[in-house]
Amino acid sequence: MNFKKLLVAVDASENSARAVAYVGEMVGNTRGFHVTLLYVERFPERDTFPNEDSWRAACQKEEKTIRDFLEDSRRQLVNSGIAPEHVTVEYASASSLGARRSEGYSVARHVLQFHQEGGFGTVVVGRRGVSKAEEFLFGSVTTKIVHSAKDCTIWVVQ
Repeated sequence: MNFKKLLVAVDASENSARAVAYVGEMVGNTRGFHVTLLYVERFPERDTFPNEDSWRAACQKEEKTIRDFLEDSRRQLVNSGIAPEHVTVEYASASSLGARRSEGYSVARHVLQFHQEGGFGTVVVGRRGVSKAEEFLFGSVTTKIVHSAKDCTIWVVQ
């Protein structure tokens, strides 16, 4: 594993923005680092929309928000001193996860698969700060990554 190859898992939240800013501060003007920003697509719950059209509109709006966040984050990392050719953006759409979705959907699992397949030595995630009860009931992507990751360093940014 190359520990100078960083995978930053983002979801356009404030916590993700802090994780991106932290990476920029830590490695910005240091040579040899490669940073990949990864978003794993997660559709809004279909049952919360009155019809298919409104759900599709929400999905498109969410995708635009995420893509804008990824581009802003990429620009921020480049402005912090990381060479543009060393910052990559990956949007893992539901269709690109195809076969993997049949194994059950888990953002954490997809992040870890991407980490292993890409040979990333460091995984960076923001911490949402959920309560113990929320974490017990709904789980946490960050907690799952911290507990399941192997052969890498994990940076949890709060």
